[in-house]
Amino acid sequence: MAEHLLIVDDDKEICTLLSQFMTQHGYRISVAHEGRTMMHALESARIDLVVLDVMLPGESGLSLCRRVRSSATIPIVMLTAVGGETDRIVGLEMGADDYLPKPFNPRELLARVRAVLRRAGGPAGSALNGTGRVLEFGGWRLDVTGRRLFSPAGALVPLRTAEFDLLAALAERPQRVLNRDQLLDLSRGRAATSFDRSIDVQISRLRRKLKIDADGPDLIRTVRGGGYVFAATVAVAEAEA
Repeated sequence: MAEHLLIVDDDKEICTLLSQFMTQHGYRISVAHEGRTMMHALESARIDLVVLDVMLPGESGLSLCRRVRSSATIPIVMLTAVGGETDRIVGLEMGADDYLPKPFNPRELLARVRAVLRRAGGPAGSALNGTGRVLEFGGWRLDVTGRRLFSPAGALVPLRTAEFDLLAALAERPQRVLNRDQLLDLSRGRAATSFDRSIDVQISRLRRKLKIDADGPDLIRTVRGGGYVFAATVAVAEAEA
């Protein structure tokens, strides 16, 4: 069955254009023009990804993104007419997996949607080479096949698709300095742009999730002028059946 996209935008012309374009590329499309109909669509159908405009009548796209993210991991690509970098980072902080500023080329949106769905789809979208492995570091276990992270206490730690791919990219290359461009290429592929600052946002999220003890060491360290380095010793084990 074709993957099901929900396009949320109050501009009916944009919705029509995107619906036709995405349908031509094999997707099923539903449309909503404001938050109430968006939430109804999410409750009544299986949606694989939401394309969500920031500027909506009534409840904003940022607020809707936060609401959805509080109870679901469905991928979200945000559209924004706001050119400021800070506003885009806020969207990522609210839980969006990617963003695209207006005006945009539908082909770029298609590439980003495909990349986000690929990352969300399981092992095929992993930034790691190979499957059936678990990366172990400092008591943590990163299950490559199951795309799951377990704390030293054995608790499952929820990760968004972008967070998983970034952590995998770092953990696969321990003690190696990776700059933002390298991390974008490794974790996001074609969806990356030279102006994308979301790596900093994702790193901040990962640090919070990996910080069990306030006095404990930082597993991800910043290298001034260089990028980031995964400071833990990583061992590779076979995934449990």
